[in-house]
Amino acid sequence: MTDSASNEKIPVQVFVNDPAPLPAKKPGSGDENEERGNWTSQMDFMLSCIGYAVGLGNVWRFPYLCYSNGGGAFLIPYVIMLMFAGIPLFFLELSIGQYGSNGPIRCWRSVPAIRGVGYGMVAASAFVGIYYNVIICYTIFYMIQSLTSVLPWEDCHHSWNSYLCSELFDECVDEGGIVTLNKTCVPIANLTSEEKAFYNVSEDGNLTHYTDPFHDDRKGPSEEFYRNGMLHDSGSIEESGYVIWQLALCLLLAWLIVFLCLAKGIKSSGKVVYFTATFPYIVLFILLIRGLTLPGFKDGIIFFITPRWELLKNPKVWKDAAVQIFYSLSASWGGLTTLSSYNRFKNNCFRDAMIVPLLNCATSVFAGVVIFSILGAMAFELGKPVAEVVDEQFGLAFVAYPEAVTHMPGSPVWSFLFFFMLLTLGLDSQFCIIETVVTALTDQFPDYLRPRKTKLVAGYCTACFFIGLICVTQAGSYWVVLMDKYAADFALLIFAFMECIGIGWIYGAKRFTNDIRTMVGDRIVDSVLFKWWSLNWCFLTPAVLSFVLLFNWSSWSNPTAGDYEFPAWAHGFGWVLIMSSISWIPIVWVYEFVKAEGSILERFRAMGTPTSDWGPALPAHRNEAYNVHERHGTTMGGTIDGFAPEDYMHVNQPKYVPTENGIAMGNLRGESV
Repeated sequence: MTDSASNEKIPVQVFVNDPAPLPAKKPGSGDENEERGNWTSQMDFMLSCIGYAVGLGNVWRFPYLCYSNGGGAFLIPYVIMLMFAGIPLFFLELSIGQYGSNGPIRCWRSVPAIRGVGYGMVAASAFVGIYYNVIICYTIFYMIQSLTSVLPWEDCHHSWNSYLCSELFDECVDEGGIVTLNKTCVPIANLTSEEKAFYNVSEDGNLTHYTDPFHDDRKGPSEEFYRNGMLHDSGSIEESGYVIWQLALCLLLAWLIVFLCLAKGIKSSGKVVYFTATFPYIVLFILLIRGLTLPGFKDGIIFFITPRWELLKNPKVWKDAAVQIFYSLSASWGGLTTLSSYNRFKNNCFRDAMIVPLLNCATSVFAGVVIFSILGAMAFELGKPVAEVVDEQFGLAFVAYPEAVTHMPGSPVWSFLFFFMLLTLGLDSQFCIIETVVTALTDQFPDYLRPRKTKLVAGYCTACFFIGLICVTQAGSYWVVLMDKYAADFALLIFAFMECIGIGWIYGAKRFTNDIRTMVGDRIVDSVLFKWWSLNWCFLTPAVLSFVLLFNWSSWSNPTAGDYEFPAWAHGFGWVLIMSSISWIPIVWVYEFVKAEGSILERFRAMGTPTSDWGPALPAHRNEAYNVHERHGTTMGGTIDGFAPEDYMHVNQPKYVPTENGIAMGNLRGESV
């Protein structure tokens, strides 16, 4: 169709799906991909990745693993696992998400047989998002409790304290008494000679040989506050008791924060991370300065970094290093693919994949120095070895550190800052976890859900809040531990292994390299060092993951919550969580095999062939990708125009489409008819 006045072709809107034309450009949005949206700036993406990767585990899991696995010597397997597993997976996921502009499910149009990995990632993220926000609600609870002149876990004179609270024993002795077997404090002057002899108290009242009859069962006031004051611990997952209304309100607030920050998608969360991703570093620096002014800080830092080389012979140390790298970088959760899918096509994802993992690992070491400087001061104050004041994960964050700040001047201020830092660390990761699920849903049903994304986020957050109420009952802490141990354990390792096989062997490392070349250019990809990545994706990273998986399975034992052993039905529930993630892999295999046509060999070939619509989202980038692949001896995944052969019969059918100059007639290729 032509303009009769100028005899020039009128611009024609391109149709992607019949009958609806592409969405009109959003005025002033500036997005490269108008339909899906992009990050407002590259810094939004970088900070979101940093916030996602740098989470609660950097503060409470890494320091404990480091000291328990050889101190400074642990950094050797840690760095090796970073190079052979962490960064290669990080780069792979950023690249595939950015190239196809799709989340963790639809990105596997590149290898349809592996699409079950995407479903599994989304399922794992959905499970983790439920209990992760419960941990965030713990930090909110502690923040509120810190808004006082005297921290509630400084002494043992509260309704939640028991006779086993350690401060009661110290107070009794200071007042000239002893604790007897009937759990009371009795003045020494009131003891008979027989009682003094029984408790090893001399006639003149000397307590040198006296020992606390409940010494082995004593708990510090911070532990009793955590167990009794906040959790109302019932002692068993089978005794749910009642919903703790204070935690329920904190959980509601946590989900409200998540909703408000994600209501507008990356446009809102991309701005929030400017604060949530940077504030933890400010607090860590302040805490470091404070820690270095406390007596005994050197003992804590030396204890943290002193290498114990003999432990490197233990395979468990290498397994722990691999697992920590894997989890701290948040690989194979689907979140990295989700975040990068909103990048502009020419973003330098190679640079991002180098900066974020290195910064994440440096943060882990920095946080370890900060935490152990304060724990060293606490050990000095109590006259104990540093090893006796260190606890693992939840204990380090909610027991050991809260107790440590009670020995610092202005303790409520330091307590509030610490838990505010944990809140921001947790929220960054939670944003990406929830965005992963929401993006996967909107990518699957774009016509219906994308215009209703705010309502989708609201509905999802509401559902997760009600499901999470079981985690704020008296048995809630056991549900949190159970889900933490099972929901995304070795399933993530399987996902990562399948990613490497899918991209390195089925899709093809050379083809994938040329996909990356289209985005970042020849200069980076033609470097000799770039061959390192293909070597990892095809051989080294799968080998490392196989080692970790086999060691995990060979040394498997049923998870526990401290000394508490879960009942059989709880372990059964845990295995249901695992299987609900990894079972998607064989389910999709079977589905793709049945759906394909032809002989068995042809069906398998179809399962490993990219779909026609796989590839860059925009036509200009598809054309460029086609040319890049042609120049470098590979075949672009998908077709140049995104249509399968059976769709070509419709391509040339005329369509009336709106243009700036009125109505024009064009075909699906955008050509005038």
